[in-house]
Amino acid sequence: MSAPTQSRPGFDVDRYTRAVEASDADALVSQYSDDAEMEMIDRRTPPSAPTVLHGRDEIGEAVRDLCSREMTHEVLQSVADDKHVAYTERCTYPDGNEVLSMTMLDLRDGRIVHQSTVQAWDEEARAMESARFAPVPEREQADHENLEAATVGGQTVVRLELEPGWRWSEHAKPFQGTDSCMMTHCGYIVSGTLCCRMDDGTEKEFHTGDVAFVPAGHDAWVVGDETATVIDWRAANPG
Repeated sequence: MSAPTQSRPGFDVDRYTRAVEASDADALVSQYSDDAEMEMIDRRTPPSAPTVLHGRDEIGEAVRDLCSREMTHEVLQSVADDKHVAYTERCTYPDGNEVLSMTMLDLRDGRIVHQSTVQAWDEEARAMESARFAPVPEREQADHENLEAATVGGQTVVRLELEPGWRWSEHAKPFQGTDSCMMTHCGYIVSGTLCCRMDDGTEKEFHTGDVAFVPAGHDAWVVGDETATVIDWRAANPG
């Protein structure tokens, strides 16, 4: 591991590095400004439509979720000046799958005001695994939906229960931070009916028993009075 040997005035790079490698969410969140922004870019959310988080509270939820995962974090290289910190990080899951990321931090008055992270994953599992669906913490307060996820072999499967009246642009948009849903979906409609409208105006309904594919750049809503239940094996994964 190569890490910085001294801290820069106003922002303690060594403290930040230790917090990353110790998965210390509180120490990390405390180093963001109240109005900070975080951008995350990967094959699922490309540079033209990154995931964007606004404010320390929203960033804190994402950081705490990341730090709660069973993985190790290693800062490989880091460079810094008074206004910026750039570093590479390797995260390793118990099954050996790895995530490699490159991050740029913009600093103001000793705090992070903007973060851009580009990341990539291993995509093949190396051992048999099982998992059970569990609630996604950052979506527990969302209206008209129940979203659960399970990760096995480095891949995440999502189960969505969307109540009558649910619409992405009203109920999910605040969590994704984009004008339309920039996730690509491939899933099985267990029950109910969903209608999806692409940004170009194309619409299609998906019914119970359908296997659905929906590219990034769309809105969606529940049709009728039946809860729509979907098992989606694409949305939460890169590619």
